[in-house]
This record gives sequence, structure tokens and C-alpha cells, in this order.
Amino acid sequence: MASTLRKALLALLFVGLAIPLADCGRKGPLEPPPDSDYPRTYPAE
Repeated sequence: MASTLRKALLALLFVGLAIPLADCGRKGPLEPPPDSDYPRTYPAE
């Protein structure tokens, strides 16, 4: 019984720590800033 409780608490802890990590990332559109000149072409040598 204690082993089952320990496994359940460990699983709950793991899920509780994994959920915030799954929420990371960019939320907005992937557009460059208005004053950005990237990508730009460089002169050939």
C-alpha cells in the first residue's frame, strides 16, 4: 500500500513539474520586428 502511494505521489510530482515546461515557447506570430533588416544580402567577394 505504501509503495502504491509513493508511486502515485511521484507521478503527481512529475506531472506537476512537467506541465509548466510544456507551456514554454513563443506565443505570438513569428514575424521580425518592424525595424529589422534581417535577412539581408551581402555583397559577393
